[in-house]
Amino acid sequence: SMQCIPGLVLALSSLLGALALLQLSLYLRVPSRYGKHEERLCRPRGRLPARCAWFLQELPSFLVPALLLALRSPPRLEPLGCRLLCCLFCWHYFYRTFIYPFFTRGRPFPLQLLFFGMLFCIYNGFLQGYYLIYCAEYPNDWCTDIRFTSGLLLFLLGMGINIHSDLLLRQLRKPGEVTYKIPQGGLFTYVSGANYFGEIVEWFGFAIATWSLPAFAFAFFTLCCIGPRAYHHHRYYLKTFTDYPKSRKALIPFIF
Repeated sequence: SMQCIPGLVLALSSLLGALALLQLSLYLRVPSRYGKHEERLCRPRGRLPARCAWFLQELPSFLVPALLLALRSPPRLEPLGCRLLCCLFCWHYFYRTFIYPFFTRGRPFPLQLLFFGMLFCIYNGFLQGYYLIYCAEYPNDWCTDIRFTSGLLLFLLGMGINIHSDLLLRQLRKPGEVTYKIPQGGLFTYVSGANYFGEIVEWFGFAIATWSLPAFAFAFFTLCCIGPRAYHHHRYYLKTFTDYPKSRKALIPFIF
């Protein structure tokens, strides 16, 4: 049966941190080629409908930890804190895989980005699942530790912001529409990337709750990956809409 190899966790977490810095260097100046930033760059050849693409991309992040848990003998049910943390990760990706794609109204998704997205979800799903299921050790009272409780609150707050912001974005378009409009309501009152802000808060909350290197590496990757995209969205809105609220920030309320 599979055993915990601490060196593997360290190596995979370090690589994830390096990939985060690579993402930041690649997309800080030039946005990734999909959605509202596709026209200004060369258009990719192959595409899948957004619903199908999001489903395929996010599915490994749910399936891989579930498979690791199923393969563990005997099954790991204790301590409660470890079980809850694994459930939080799978809960996010259950929503992202089985709920979010069927409501999205995004444009067709480039196959090249889908391929790399799936690879990342396999990689990160394995790292987070492997650590929590085979390596993590928490005291029995971890659920009452300030790191767990504060991290859990941040996770739930971020997920709530993310889901609510996605809902507001969907309501901007009628079925079949592909034009972009100014997001209104919720945290969009203060930031252009409210959905991205919510996801960043969510994963930093998860990192605090798990208090682990793999989770902090993933939170850092999330910041470096979707932070620049929020910045480019903000610039796009300012350039495209003359009536765009000048008081809005790109990502963090009152700061950026």
